[in-house]
Amino acid sequence: MEKWLSWAIEIQSLAQAGLAYTQNVYDIERYERLRELAAEMISEKTDIPLEKVKDLFCNETGYQTPKLDTRAAVFKDGKILLVHENNGTWTCPAAGAMFGSRLNRTPKKKCGRKRDLKSAPRA
Repeated sequence: MEKWLSWAIEIQSLAQAGLAYTQNVYDIERYERLRELAAEMISEKTDIPLEKVKDLFCNETGYQTPKLDTRAAVFKDGKILLVHENNGTWTCPAAGAMFGSRLNRTPKKKCGRKRDLKSAPRA
């Protein structure tokens, strides 16, 4: 990754975290400006319109974390473990993977750790 891009990503990440945790109006202005500067850097170097960069790069709130979902297919005695989601649907057990974690271990750990999982065996 080019240095300017890693700097822009870091500036945006710091600004997003600052916006999540500050209530001071002056700090909010500073963090919003840092976020704009990061977007301007990317727009300038890539020729992507600034508004498009802002929509893609500056639309999250809260502390910035990677958002990667992993799923596990758990089979036992010819049946598969399914988890009942809040929206009423059924799916394979899921786990959010943290940055730097090994993706093949994340769902296995999650399934082994959770004992109160709402699940239903399906043939």
